[in-house]
Amino acid sequence: MAQSKTASHSKPFNVFTNRRMAVTLLLMFASSFPLPLTSSGTTFQVWLKRNNIDIKTISALTLVGLPYSFKFLWAPILDRFVPPFLNRRTGWIAIFQIILMICIGGMGFLNPLSDMTWIIVIATCISFFSASADIVIDAYRVDLLRPEERGAGASMVMLGGRLAFLSSGALALILADHYSWRTVFLIMGSCMSVGLLTVFFAPAPEVVVPPPKTLKEAVVEPILSFFKKQGAIEILLFVVFFKLADTLASSLLSPFLVELGFSNTDIGSVNKVFGLIVSLMGGLVAGAMIPKWGIYRSLWYFGILQAISNFVFVGLAIYGKSYGWMVASIGVENFCGGLGTAALVAYLMGLCEQKFSASQYALLSSLTAVARTVLASGSGILVATLGWPKFFMVTVFLAAPGLFFLKRLGRFEKNVAR
Repeated sequence: MAQSKTASHSKPFNVFTNRRMAVTLLLMFASSFPLPLTSSGTTFQVWLKRNNIDIKTISALTLVGLPYSFKFLWAPILDRFVPPFLNRRTGWIAIFQIILMICIGGMGFLNPLSDMTWIIVIATCISFFSASADIVIDAYRVDLLRPEERGAGASMVMLGGRLAFLSSGALALILADHYSWRTVFLIMGSCMSVGLLTVFFAPAPEVVVPPPKTLKEAVVEPILSFFKKQGAIEILLFVVFFKLADTLASSLLSPFLVELGFSNTDIGSVNKVFGLIVSLMGGLVAGAMIPKWGIYRSLWYFGILQAISNFVFVGLAIYGKSYGWMVASIGVENFCGGLGTAALVAYLMGLCEQKFSASQYALLSSLTAVARTVLASGSGILVATLGWPKFFMVTVFLAAPGLFFLKRLGRFEKNVAR
């Protein structure tokens, strides 16, 4: 083990070359792929709009995505019960991929003008089974990756998710310009075979822990076990606040660029495509450096960088419309945000116990959504009150709570691998 660590430190990118990384990438692709096809996803909304469904109905249909917010409620069931084939994680993954393949393909046979009830039912099913697949895929990744591989694994999580969004989002819309929506949904459904095929060559975790013996144990023990950790409250608060500054700054970025006078093409090509590429670069760099620096130092370095990167938007807001400044701003912010995201995902994996990894990771990942939803919901009020330059300045200093709780976590070396 010492030799492998030395090798990983001298050649940090070698960690990306093993089968566990490939499986992590492919399963994350499968996990994220259904998102644009339902709920508030771009493809789903465009399909409805092209069929003359009114905006109020389209907006209301975002509620079918609620299973993603409450997936921790049934995660204990997936921890407790083992399918009769493959293993505790890959068996469930295979089941959910088959169901999703059928549901997504079946969506193309519905007409939004006459089959709205069935569309709601099928879209809700896609959300539920996709959220369920998330639970098990996240748990399998926690079980599979060695501690020194978690940073690289977090990078693969980012890469797989972004590739999925491009495929079921941008690619699906391009296909819709040339083929019928039925054909598009059938093609998208067939893409779920990526996850299904992956489980057949996915390696078993090196350490196999038996599942909880009862459903009560699966529900209660993960919570009790987590709160036995030193600094459990600080951990939860850190998870909520670590990405707050980054999330607030990006929550209204598109309207900000519109106000500056940039075209839709500028915003789409730079903010979405270029920003995506740069954030992936940040994730890959983080994945290579985390084994060398350790999670705790990496969270500090990347947390500070993702906060101060918001200063670039202060400059853009003051300077005004400048294509070069916009490219530089989005590049810097997305790269630093990618660093922070990869470190946080690696940290969450390290917190979970293998016996309860589905339940504990589902709970922690739900907390990370608090900054993205509840806390970011008031950002429009801040902009209206302060204006854009001061708003982005405030977001920099809102990184303080996350760094404060990170400092407190430094006292508990068991919970933050150095």
